[in-house]
Amino acid sequence: MSGFVYLVGAGPGDPKLITVRGAEVLGLADVVVYDRLASPALLELAPSAERVYAGKEPGRAAMRQEQIDSLLVDRATAGEVVVRLKGGDPYVFGRGGEEALACARAGVPFEVVPGVSSAIAAPAAAGIPVTHRGVAQSFTVVTVSTAHGDDVDLASAARSADTLVLLMAAGRLEETCRSLIEAGRPDDEPAAIVQWATTPDQRHVVGTLADLPALALAASIGPPATLVVGHVVAVAEELDRLRSAIPSAAR
Repeated sequence: MSGFVYLVGAGPGDPKLITVRGAEVLGLADVVVYDRLASPALLELAPSAERVYAGKEPGRAAMRQEQIDSLLVDRATAGEVVVRLKGGDPYVFGRGGEEALACARAGVPFEVVPGVSSAIAAPAAAGIPVTHRGVAQSFTVVTVSTAHGDDVDLASAARSADTLVLLMAAGRLEETCRSLIEAGRPDDEPAAIVQWATTPDQRHVVGTLADLPALALAASIGPPATLVVGHVVAVAEELDRLRSAIPSAAR
């Protein structure tokens, strides 16, 4: 057996944000198993590879996780170089750990190629620093939606850090904001939701925990989107005001 599996983080959306190593191994691929949030432009880095779509959309999935695990193992066992191209980072709510274990248990050699996670890229793309001296010394990342529909302990997350970054929040935004307020976050705390971060379709809405759901609804913000809660959101608003005074040629 000479096959190999690369678990590659595709980054947050902009194809230019893939790592050099990620781009390199795509050029080695015999087959690319790719997710919904991996930029289609990245597939052009593997022009001769077979392409297998394994995306998971809200409410349905092209393939079950067990099928994906088996596909990676079977194709590598057959001697092929397999690239599993995953949005963001494979190990940040990407189920990369499960795929790595499937390979290891089957004796298949593999490498994890980290990627830029939307947990930090989405706030940054909207001008929001997740930490900022004198404002936020810590941040917590949590997913609002789980693969099996399990309840997420938002109360613990609400108390855990200065800044909260909540992934996959768009579909349950009103419920999520209400839960955070009930857990003790101020209802007037700054909050923002960022849709399609780092892509040409990026949009974001800024408000407070209390009014953000209505603002997002009015703006038709939907998945994929990242919710950011904390006073760092106000830093982004100040940056926007200051940047507007900078001549565009100097940016």
